[in-house]
Amino acid sequence: MQERFRPAIKYFGDIISVGQRLLQGARILGIPVIVTEQYPKGLGSTVQEIDLTGVKLVLPKTKFSMVLPEVEAALAEIPGVRSVVLFGVETHVCIQQTALELVGRGIEVHIVADATSSRSMMDRMFALERLARTGIIVTTSEAVLLQLVADKDHPKFKEIQNLIKIMQAR
Repeated sequence: MQERFRPAIKYFGDIISVGQRLLQGARILGIPVIVTEQYPKGLGSTVQEIDLTGVKLVLPKTKFSMVLPEVEAALAEIPGVRSVVLFGVETHVCIQQTALELVGRGIEVHIVADATSSRSMMDRMFALERLARTGIIVTTSEAVLLQLVADKDHPKFKEIQNLIKIMQAR
């Protein structure tokens, strides 16, 4: 979700807002976040609206998949990682290649459809369809956040519920 993509990616403002809420949810729940930036020298850094405070790692990359040795090492440091949540751009390139590579390593992948886009809706649609057919879970930000707390009695439920209310107000 880098600056140079802003004019080209469909619904960029919406996916930025949803992505920011997901990052807030991750901070609330203490979930580690790994960010990669595709060739930031040419495409710019992550947009200002995305608050990267407290993320575990921010890495530049030229490979489309974000599964880099540094990312694999960071994942290995997190005890019991069985699944990951992906969002960003572009659905049919970086998201798709990352998801397929992670599944190939035995990790369950959840792609947040309302925080993921491409320049072309055709590319986005076919990528999400292909990923779903391979067993990757295509879901929404609200579903992910509520799945993470799993119960209204979760100690952080109210904070997560407030994030969801803000998303619904949009």
